[in-house]
Amino acid sequence: MASNLDLEEQEQLDQLKHFWNRWGNLITWVMIVILGSYAAWNGWGWWQKRNASQAAVLYDTVEQAAKGTDLGLLERSLGEIQNRYASATMAHHAALLAANRFEVQSEPAKALAALTWVTKQADDEGLVALALWRLAGLQMEAKDWAAAQNSLNQRKVPAPFQPLFDERLGDLQALQSQPDAAKQSYLKSWRAADAGSDQRRWLEIKLAAMGVDPKEK
Repeated sequence: MASNLDLEEQEQLDQLKHFWNRWGNLITWVMIVILGSYAAWNGWGWWQKRNASQAAVLYDTVEQAAKGTDLGLLERSLGEIQNRYASATMAHHAALLAANRFEVQSEPAKALAALTWVTKQADDEGLVALALWRLAGLQMEAKDWAAAQNSLNQRKVPAPFQPLFDERLGDLQALQSQPDAAKQSYLKSWRAADAGSDQRRWLEIKLAAMGVDPKEK
């Protein structure tokens, strides 16, 4: 009886050895890939959290610099977060903040550079739209009509931003002595803006100056 069991066990072992000899390497590599992928996923998650926290620290540095008058420090702080964490949302917010400070300090070229960087690096459509809208404003101040037109027409923007873009387009058309086109842009913006909003009231003033009452249209 024991001999029969020994023979059966030996046969099972032989079958197992045969199976492993044939498939063992493949099974090993599959497990390596699975475990490696799992480790990589965990590592990616850890790396993202670590980057997010470090980017937040650098954002605080940019924020503090933006409150002061040392534009050199602001440029260096912004450059560091841009170079190290270009894909981080914190870096995009930092660039928008810095651009505002540069604009206040009459440094339009630096503001334009910061905003342009956001349009190229950010994945968030809202942030890109905000950067483009502000870019167009600066370009209009510089009387660079073609660049402003390009910023306003560069891409489809999220619905909440469309009234703002239409109003700014109307401003651009008015500056280019295109009153009829400006009226249409203002009317389009007025219709899409929230009722009772400051934007609507401001549009009504602009349209009234052009002899148009949007409520009659």
